[in-house]
Amino acid sequence: MEKDTIRIVISGGGTGGHIFPAVSIANALKEKYSNVEILFVGAEGRMEMQRVPAAGYRIIGLPICGLDRKNLLKNFIVIYKIVKSQWMAYKLLKEFRPHVAVGVGGYASGPTLKTAAMMGIPTLIQEQNSYAGVTNKLLAKSASRICVAYEGMERFFPKEKIILTGNPIRQGLMNKDITHDEAVRSFGFDPQKRTILIIGGSLGARTINESVLGHLDLIKESGVQFIWQTGKFYHKEILERLNRHEKLPMLYVTDFISKMEQAYAAADLVISRAGAGSISEFCVLQKPVILVPSPNVAEDHQTKNALALVNKQAALYVKDGEASDSLLQTAVSTVFEDDLLKELSKNIATLAFTNSAEVIADEVYRLAEKQRLGK
Repeated sequence: MEKDTIRIVISGGGTGGHIFPAVSIANALKEKYSNVEILFVGAEGRMEMQRVPAAGYRIIGLPICGLDRKNLLKNFIVIYKIVKSQWMAYKLLKEFRPHVAVGVGGYASGPTLKTAAMMGIPTLIQEQNSYAGVTNKLLAKSASRICVAYEGMERFFPKEKIILTGNPIRQGLMNKDITHDEAVRSFGFDPQKRTILIIGGSLGARTINESVLGHLDLIKESGVQFIWQTGKFYHKEILERLNRHEKLPMLYVTDFISKMEQAYAAADLVISRAGAGSISEFCVLQKPVILVPSPNVAEDHQTKNALALVNKQAALYVKDGEASDSLLQTAVSTVFEDDLLKELSKNIATLAFTNSAEVIADEVYRLAEKQRLGK
């Protein structure tokens, strides 16, 4: 390792909502600073173990997993994995000798940042939600900096450590060269018709998917085109069910949209879960959105994320339990209301942070440089 190299560990993952910001921060660091070396630490078997190498970065997996709240006996294995992960984190940190450790949320960030702090390595936490998670609240006590996306986070963290940065979004989404008409045509659709984008996160969302499957006749008769990302968990079952129905040329179905910039450019309205990363994308891209918060997340933080927008007339909101009845009808009526779409777009744009990755990258580098120089 060269003497003036700045070594940075970035830890976390589990879902696209954690991985995309982590990769965006790494990309910003590489773009701004030529002397950085970055190592990712993830959880074995989770999505980051494929996505991070695909983005061009090295990653090491820890055998960490979450507590099993339904079967308490299984937690003996979980505790063993936590202890093993902390020992592995110690060994890799000792070998890599980072100047700073960054945590973006997800299983692996806990043992990595806790061990880094114990070893005297400065840590930076990136909290994406409006309601802080348990792990980040614990890690905050020893963190040097805490980058947040919402105001009022001093409820959870020491005020003097907080920096309001917003959440980094995928750099490719900022492609301004794609026109709406070109994007619509790329899905085989008519640019003169309204288009609704349906996404449930990288893994999918059962409630949103069932809401679509329960209203195929409405989709057929609506005069609207739909781009539907089902998520990989549900895709095969959905295709089987659709094959029992007549062909729907106005419904484009895929498990995962790799060119998300085209999907966003095509969409007049989006239906989505209320993950922090997705919301940040809607804000920057000024997209009218109907949020259906997942009830299956810690501290119900997706509902809190959604209400932070709804209270500023920046999004519409359908409860998970009411989605099967009302979601599709609400979307089809909303997509033809031009004044409402313009108001939602204008209001959500006021909440955008357009350079989050760069701001966080600067904070990471400052901490690392200070550590390298022994200040």
